[in-house]
Amino acid sequence: MAAQNGTTEIVRDYRLKYGWDMPTLKLARIIYEENKLSFKSVEHVRDRLRYIEGKRGKDGIRSTVKTDIPERSKNPYKLPESDKADRLPYVLPKLCNNILLISDLHIPYHDIDSLTLAFDYGVKHGVNTVFINGDLLDFHHLSKFQKDPRKRSIKHEFDTCKEFLRVLRSTFKDAQIYWLKGNHDMRYEHWLMTKVYEVFDDEYYHMEQRLRLSEENVHIIDDKQLVKAGKLSITHGHHVMRGFFAPVNSARGAWMKAKQSVLISHVHKVSQHVEVNMDGESFGAWSTGSLCENRPDYSPLVSSYQNGFAHITIDNNDDFQVRNYHIINGKLH
Repeated sequence: MAAQNGTTEIVRDYRLKYGWDMPTLKLARIIYEENKLSFKSVEHVRDRLRYIEGKRGKDGIRSTVKTDIPERSKNPYKLPESDKADRLPYVLPKLCNNILLISDLHIPYHDIDSLTLAFDYGVKHGVNTVFINGDLLDFHHLSKFQKDPRKRSIKHEFDTCKEFLRVLRSTFKDAQIYWLKGNHDMRYEHWLMTKVYEVFDDEYYHMEQRLRLSEENVHIIDDKQLVKAGKLSITHGHHVMRGFFAPVNSARGAWMKAKQSVLISHVHKVSQHVEVNMDGESFGAWSTGSLCENRPDYSPLVSSYQNGFAHITIDNNDDFQVRNYHIINGKLH
């Protein structure tokens, strides 16, 4: 009964957040996608929703949930149904207030020395959350660019990534682990869509199943979702920086697009930019370094890439502090 009460509270919060006019099945899919460890299936979520909506006969409790929620218009002009996407942010729980942010490992081209420094730092500072800000995998053979047949296979990438996730979980046993997909991670999904779209709707072939993320309790987030850690916005950066020239540095380029405090990765460069408005309020933008090789095959001699990671702490008022570390010659700067 305790577990059931817990799932009821989850769907209650989502129903209050999204309102009563959102279709039950649509909301169930959203909830399941963001809470796969709490529910067995979309149908399980739907059953809990029907319970609080009073659609399960005498045991429904909608009347106790809907208190003080104003009625909203339900398309009074009978306009045609819309496929408009609701771009709602993924809000990290309050308990995720001491975050080690790593990114751009591009497994199996990860840099072991830099990762070791990041792990050492996270252990020393007792982080309760590890956030992988995109490009955990590389998927070289699924690239649209020229491919080297001597590079590691997709199977090798998956196997190496699974081993990494096991090490990550064993190192941070009690931490929440989140993985926001980056553009390299999406290569696999795009390949499924274009090459074997016939099985795309079968979850068995998706990364979540291939990597057995549930075994290591890793929460995966779609690359198109903005993540909120307190008042700080986090995104991998490929959607923000696409087609945009970043004068001065990448952080300023991200600020010019976002116009709010934001942290990106993607560019493999460590930078910071701060703005102050007329009310004296400060806003910051950061770009983090990578944890992979700095001189890949496509730029073996000259590269401005940098290794690094970030440490984010958040207080009870959702104010945050970002420590953006640059790794130079095995030391943090």
